[in-house]
Amino acid sequence: MAATAALARDPAPLREVDATLGFTRRSDETLYTYAYDPPVGQPRTNVEPDERQVRIADARPVADTLSLDVEGFALVRHRTAVRDFWDEAQTLALGHPEAAGIVKAATGASRVVVFDHTLRRRLSGTEDRTAGLPRQPAGRVHVDQTLASGPQRIRDLMGDEAEALLRKRNAIINVWRPIARTARDWPLALGDASSIAPEDLLPSELRFPHRTGEIYLVAHNPAQRWLHIPDLAPDEALLIKCWDSAEGVARFAPHGAFEDPTTPPGVPPRESIEFRTIAFFD
Repeated sequence: MAATAALARDPAPLREVDATLGFTRRSDETLYTYAYDPPVGQPRTNVEPDERQVRIADARPVADTLSLDVEGFALVRHRTAVRDFWDEAQTLALGHPEAAGIVKAATGASRVVVFDHTLRRRLSGTEDRTAGLPRQPAGRVHVDQTLASGPQRIRDLMGDEAEALLRKRNAIINVWRPIARTARDWPLALGDASSIAPEDLLPSELRFPHRTGEIYLVAHNPAQRWLHIPDLAPDEALLIKCWDSAEGVARFAPHGAFEDPTTPPGVPPRESIEFRTIAFFD
């Protein structure tokens, strides 16, 4: 059952927190951001931020009802065998197969490929993608893929298999989990996919030296519903839908980090990892 249905039946509303999320202003231009020093005379980005205070509901009481195909995200419980995710060898040898297994068990996919992972450790006052420093929590609300980039990602990764695979259902799903400690600092806000209008998803190019990717940024809309699962523990993981070839299900779940005003002072900075996976269905 979806969280929306659970809320409608339960007379006690979920606890909410008012917090700021990093939305993006609508634009008639093609949005872009360079992931490297841009050409001379070109700004790094033409994305205009639009920070808004919204109400974010504590979904912990209905976490077991959340669905990848309804809200676009789900909570799973899983104890990892990885002792140190910052050890690349451990993460590749143990973390990648674990992430594939988590997604396969949650979705019933016949095959899951893990194609990437990103580690984050918050450092106060540091911008994301600062050379030589860990990646920072992504404060801009976004979706990792788009209608165009989802299939292209499969073509880029799967070679001669790609076209045959694309004739069946495929989904790109992130496995996001805290590491080292509970994620009380800068948790994730998740947009209920059933409340996100297609016109709120703004295609934005990510320009790299040798390729151009595309993500969705998100324009604010009062009809959107935002949730989070507080105190996410290292033996829990969030599954986040980033693209689905199937229609009639949640295809994109926007998400972004936020500063929770109820976080106690002195909480250690958040550390997390996200695995990016492709689920293939027969």
